[in-house]
Amino acid sequence: MKFKYVCNDCGKEYGSSDIMYRCPVCSGTPEDSKDEMQKGNLITVLDSDYLASLKTSSINGKDVTPSDFFPYPVPDIASYPVGNTPLIKPKRLISETGYTGLLLKNDGANPSGSFKDRASQLVAAQAVHFGENTIALASTGNAGSAMACAGAAYGLDIILFVPETAPKAKLLQSVLYGAKVIPVKGTYDDAFALSIEYTKLFGGINRNTAFNPMTIEGKKSVSIELYNQLGRKAPDVVYVPVGDGVIYSGVYKGFFDLKEAGLIEKIPKIICAQSKKSNAISKAWRTGELTTIASASTRADSISVASPANGRMAVRYINESEGWATEISDEAILSAQLELAKSAGVFIEPAAAAAWGAFRKDAEEKKISKDDSIIVLLTGTGFKDLAAVETTVTIPSSIEPTVEAVKKLFNT
Repeated sequence: MKFKYVCNDCGKEYGSSDIMYRCPVCSGTPEDSKDEMQKGNLITVLDSDYLASLKTSSINGKDVTPSDFFPYPVPDIASYPVGNTPLIKPKRLISETGYTGLLLKNDGANPSGSFKDRASQLVAAQAVHFGENTIALASTGNAGSAMACAGAAYGLDIILFVPETAPKAKLLQSVLYGAKVIPVKGTYDDAFALSIEYTKLFGGINRNTAFNPMTIEGKKSVSIELYNQLGRKAPDVVYVPVGDGVIYSGVYKGFFDLKEAGLIEKIPKIICAQSKKSNAISKAWRTGELTTIASASTRADSISVASPANGRMAVRYINESEGWATEISDEAILSAQLELAKSAGVFIEPAAAAAWGAFRKDAEEKKISKDDSIIVLLTGTGFKDLAAVETTVTIPSSIEPTVEAVKKLFNT
């Protein structure tokens, strides 16, 4: 497909015949402050005539698919069937809250159990397109396991740098898929830097979130799915858990492309849900100062980011979607995780629960209408991080195998 890259910051345009990561002008300019958010991330702009043709096809009865909006064709989709995840109508929660248009998008049903499969699918397609067999990246867990899963499906070599403190279950998942996992005695930022150096030294594709524009493009597929699942229309509001801002930007980009194609009239309000202990993007949106925070310490490890890789773009899209940022405590996040499990039968990891927690807070503050069509995006299964619930639930003690023991247990 014909497309070009445009720098989010300076607006400079670049062709797409070669692999590009960041704008060489903006990313190579000394920052005004060491605390300034990263500049130079690229936006992928699809050909306007091509987008217009999608509306014509739709008018003629053809459903659009995420692949229709991808810069590269996805090979053998059935080998790594990403997407088409359930849209859940939580009867008990609707009855309790009164929000009749409430739906849960459960992306924990993806092949590796998280939303990150969407980005990994398109980066794998990019590698196949350019004849590259190796993909390198840094991750705290989900992006790495997703890329490892895609690598197993497509026969690609995955080099994964991880901070040694990353959740063990996610690291084991990546090892099981056959990735070369390299734990780093340092932070995610340290692992990120090493992965980029690896690509410079040994070649291949770098999948790092935001660094590779295809991570945003892959994640926009969820918006195309929602458009189809809602009967060819966009919702009014979407809640998105946010760490580095790439999922948020992907959700926005999907609806933006639908609008550019003439398939929807308005982009939904997209709400940035963050932990109070990892609120760099929320703070930047609120204050207008595009700076990082000193540290992030939220229990929701997948959104624990002090220096968001796509912060500037995410803040821009919060404003352009007429959305806002909602911050909640870690206690509220863990409470939201338990509520969804017990009242909707959906077990998600803490990062995903941030979206539900933010919805709950905004509903209490009456920031959203009960008549709105509302999507809460749940980005990862809870089975990836069972340690998160070990302090909130307990397994009961065993009893003797007798009827008397059962009677005693139930006080009869």
